[in-house]
Amino acid sequence: MLRNSRSIRLFIAASATAAAFLLAGVPPVVYAQAAAGAPATQSSVDRGVTVKVTPKVMASAAERWEFDVVLDTHSADLSDDLARSASLITDDGRTFKPAGWTGAAPGGHHREGVLAFDVPAPRPAAIELRIVRPGESAARTFRWQL
Repeated sequence: MLRNSRSIRLFIAASATAAAFLLAGVPPVVYAQAAAGAPATQSSVDRGVTVKVTPKVMASAAERWEFDVVLDTHSADLSDDLARSASLITDDGRTFKPAGWTGAAPGGHHREGVLAFDVPAPRPAAIELRIVRPGESAARTFRWQL
């Protein structure tokens, strides 16, 4: 509940900024962190396609980092080759291609699976998962602080 003029001004400023990005067609880039410290699920909607990413295994002792990826649409064919179109970028600029994709084959209106990446050494403080989709001008970008 907004109780003072400062809160109201901050709310209006945040709403106006979000509206400006949406009207400009800029896909949202989100930093998210779950309250318990676990990386949070993030989603992006563009051109009628929703991409939802959930970090699955991010432990420092893990051999691979895994991300659950769900693509969903009612209007397009999901022919993405996620093993080729995804990359993991560390906060110090290193880029990694997926070690593999386990899940639904290209096609259809709903796909889900797991993208796996070799764990970067040294461990970064933040990562960015980028997914380049056919016909979209900008990559879908998901970021997490570790």
